[in-house]
Amino acid sequence: MELRPLRLSDAVSVARYANDPDVSANLRDTFPCPYALTDAETYIRECLEKESIRLCRAIVIDGEAAGCIGVCPKTDVYCRTAELGYWLGKPFWGRGIMTAAVGPICREAFARFEITRIEAEIYARNRASRRVAEKNGFTLEGILRQRIWKRGTLLDSYLYSLLREEVSL
Repeated sequence: MELRPLRLSDAVSVARYANDPDVSANLRDTFPCPYALTDAETYIRECLEKESIRLCRAIVIDGEAAGCIGVCPKTDVYCRTAELGYWLGKPFWGRGIMTAAVGPICREAFARFEITRIEAEIYARNRASRRVAEKNGFTLEGILRQRIWKRGTLLDSYLYSLLREEVSL
């Protein structure tokens, strides 16, 4: 597994792995379903244009982008906080890949941005993603009840955080 900046040439593999209802089931609705090649191209261009203010990385497996991970600093009174987001193609689930990707992206974000914390809001039903956060030292701060409206269902979410002082840079 390798983390690297996205490239326009990643669009085909990003679209292939992202175009899965099971992948989008635990993501925000801004992540389209179905996911077309044009969606991948738009996303990659946006990541490249905003590289100075946020981190977007391809999760590369066997030479192709099989997922993405990013850290996006917030603004206003939350300007010392960033949000972690990620997804991985279903063929790669359960192999520890995302667990291995979260640590490096968080260290890079703390080194690059003036942030004191990184948050991850994870749907309560997504036990695998919750374990990824926990294995990377994130602390569960609370359960946000009935916070998510996804595909006609109200869901709880878990709010995790990782503080700068909890990470070896």
